[in-house]
Amino acid sequence: MGAGAYKHHVPATVDHLIQRSEFLTSYTPYQPEISQGTLQTIFEFQTQVAGLTSMDAANASMYDGSTATVEAVAMAHRITKRRKAILSGGLHPHYTEVVGTYSAMSGDAVVVLPPDVFAAENLAGVVGDETACVVVQSPDLFGNLRDLSGAAATCHAKGALLIAVFTEVVSLGLVKPPGAMGADIVAGEGQSIGNRLNFGGPYVGLFATKSKYLRQMPGRLCGETVDASGRRGFVLTLSTREQHIRPDKATSNICTNSGLASLAFTIHMSLLGDAGLRRLARVNHANAVALADRLAAVKGVKVLNETFFNEFTIKIAGDAAEVVHRMAEQGVLGGVPASRLLPDKGLDDLILAASTEINTDADRVTYAKTLQGNLSC
Repeated sequence: MGAGAYKHHVPATVDHLIQRSEFLTSYTPYQPEISQGTLQTIFEFQTQVAGLTSMDAANASMYDGSTATVEAVAMAHRITKRRKAILSGGLHPHYTEVVGTYSAMSGDAVVVLPPDVFAAENLAGVVGDETACVVVQSPDLFGNLRDLSGAAATCHAKGALLIAVFTEVVSLGLVKPPGAMGADIVAGEGQSIGNRLNFGGPYVGLFATKSKYLRQMPGRLCGETVDASGRRGFVLTLSTREQHIRPDKATSNICTNSGLASLAFTIHMSLLGDAGLRRLARVNHANAVALADRLAAVKGVKVLNETFFNEFTIKIAGDAAEVVHRMAEQGVLGGVPASRLLPDKGLDDLILAASTEINTDADRVTYAKTLQGNLSC
């Protein structure tokens, strides 16, 4: 239905390959001589994520996008020695809540900007000398594509870091990557590649940063080396395991990675390749444009976005939650009411609608007809 959970086609090859014996090595790859299968796939995963985000380095994965985001905020606090984070009004509310939960326990300040339906917020007016980081999502909750270059310049002028977040990794096959727009840390959700929707999980968090911040990055980092015979091999190059022996020096409480989910991601990305990912992203965008055009023709519906990837926001004549509920009773998933994620914010007439490569023209026709039949106009 979108809003952080996207239904994509995952080739049967992925499920077959993740069960191969080469990957059934030790859970925690401390002993490289018996963990080469696991270590190599982690290394390839890191390479793919760094390439997708246009960042210098990526870690071995996080639990999901929301915990990756909160780890990015904690990392920014360590780097800047400041204790205040500013969260964009376009950040997914679940991510905002997770950051708030962690920050409340660590005593850090969090400023949450009002819901930003049109991506019009002015960050320059809120970033100050005490700001550690600004967290901005693109495509954002409402589907808007954001040019992060201005936000990066605003942050850097005040000595703060820009954390770029995404919930739809397929968008990176088409839009300018956050690293190319000046992001210091990138955190996002990788579920769309290789991982089907399973009642909320498992997901796979993606995390990347600039090389100068490498030693502040949470989680594991796998590297390439050679063995005693000069053969190519892989090891845990950096691993923030201090919580076992020096908890006061630990950068994070995560001491693992989403191994199976990241493996599925790596295999699916390898099957797609660069050209395949770009084609997949183009199909997603084209399908979303087709859906937006069809819904815009429905009386009582207005598409609010000027830019979007595969998800956008519509304003309807009526209560969005009630309309979506009635559509579901008729066998049509009508998107996510904005009020479900942001209650009591005056967004009761907004629906977040997504369309991926699996949706057909017949699906879009049914969506539009069912929506029209449930509007009050």
